[in-house]
Amino acid sequence: MVDVVVVSYNSRDRLRACVDPLLGLPDVHVIVVDNASPDHSLEVVRDLPLTAIQLATNGGFAHGVNHGWRAGSAPYVLLLNPDARIDGPSIGVLVRALEENAGLGVAAPRILDADGSLDWSQRRYPRLRSTYARALFLHRLFPGADWTDELVRDEQAYARRGSPDWVSGACLLLRREALEALDGLDEGFFMYAEDIDLCKRLRGAGYELQFEPAATVEHEGGASVPRATLLPVLAESRIRYAAKHRGRLGSFLERLGIALEAASHVAVSRGGLAARRGHARALRLSLTRPLQS
Repeated sequence: MVDVVVVSYNSRDRLRACVDPLLGLPDVHVIVVDNASPDHSLEVVRDLPLTAIQLATNGGFAHGVNHGWRAGSAPYVLLLNPDARIDGPSIGVLVRALEENAGLGVAAPRILDADGSLDWSQRRYPRLRSTYARALFLHRLFPGADWTDELVRDEQAYARRGSPDWVSGACLLLRREALEALDGLDEGFFMYAEDIDLCKRLRGAGYELQFEPAATVEHEGGASVPRATLLPVLAESRIRYAAKHRGRLGSFLERLGIALEAASHVAVSRGGLAARRGHARALRLSLTRPLQS
């Protein structure tokens, strides 16, 4: 009934703990796709009853996901990060949500960080006001204001069912027919923003999205920010998303906002020299690289 797709990249230390609890569950088929990991991640699960797919090159997260779900046939597809953990009852809650509402394309669980704290996994679409607010550190001055941030930070919103604009791709249950209708994730996103794009396109295709607090996932990386080396990748993905979903003017203004955010963080960054260098590379990319939607 459920194909669980886990895309690994240098996940050797976490991968087995992620998939092991799922293997004895009825009607659950685990598919691990490895994006050419230098640490040979698949070696730690070769002895387990699952489908292992070794890719020759790293084409990015969306590329790996598409290989995974197309290798299965179950009506529901659970996307699960290798540093995340979900149990059978929570999978059951997500499945029932889709079974009870034929209009749902995706059901998303409540995500907790490894220390038990709530991860702000419900999100708003990128907006110019939030991009520029973040660039000017206004989200720190007004942390409770909706207009300064994309993250939904109201704890009450995580205690009830809801339908945010989009949800974190760390764990999502998708209807296979919806994935087929969209031809999967957009592989033009190497990393980051593919989950925003997926939710946006699902809604455009007429599907609904539901946050389901009765399902819970533990995510080791849930509260983390992008590593310094990945900051240019994040900037590129956000710029590409704007080019794809906004008009020329909106896309241009979003690019300028991303550049401003990178520049302000070069000057003031909590991550030290490494983070400043990452933001500097993101700034250079946002100002110079031509990107296609």
